[in-house]
Amino acid sequence: MRMVMHVYFPVDVFNAAVRDGSAGAKMQKILAEQKPEAAYFTEYHGQRSGILIVDLKNASEIPKFAEPWFLQFNARLELHPAMVAADLAAAGLETLGKTWG
Repeated sequence: MRMVMHVYFPVDVFNAAVRDGSAGAKMQKILAEQKPEAAYFTEYHGQRSGILIVDLKNASEIPKFAEPWFLQFNARLELHPAMVAADLAAAGLETLGKTWG
């Protein structure tokens, strides 16, 4: 299932990784392993964060995607199911509207 993974980096831990020169290598190693469909890095609520689009085959893969960020950066993480337009088109909204509307 396609998921939006939002990773929040604590300022002190990420600053330390930037100062000691390890931030880039750590991030590249995680991204190379996870192979996100897309990865964007931005500020969110005043702290560094990343928004990644990842594909989980089943729930047992959650630790594979979450733990590297937790262990390398002490990050906070949220996972949200996401659909592309084709998924939404196949969702049966018309039937749901007739059933529940």
